[in-house]
Amino acid sequence: MAYNIVYKKSVYRDIKKLSKTETKRILDLIETELIKKPESNPTLKGQFAGLRKYRIGDYRVIYALLGLDILILRIGNRKDVYKGEI
Repeated sequence: MAYNIVYKKSVYRDIKKLSKTETKRILDLIETELIKKPESNPTLKGQFAGLRKYRIGDYRVIYALLGLDILILRIGNRKDVYKGEI
């Protein structure tokens, strides 16, 4: 199954806060690993119910599966990514 990756505008602000090496590593893993089996990652609870997370070291990618699209909602450090709204 071929998925399309779509980034929410707020993700670009999240990426600006990261170093260039971390940004490249995270985006590469999204494009290569996450796209293979996005449904295998854990679902979230609470205010993020129904969304999924992808773990990359100390960073988390919060995303939603919408048909054949993977909508990336947030990228950030695990201590900060769950604070605030999506």
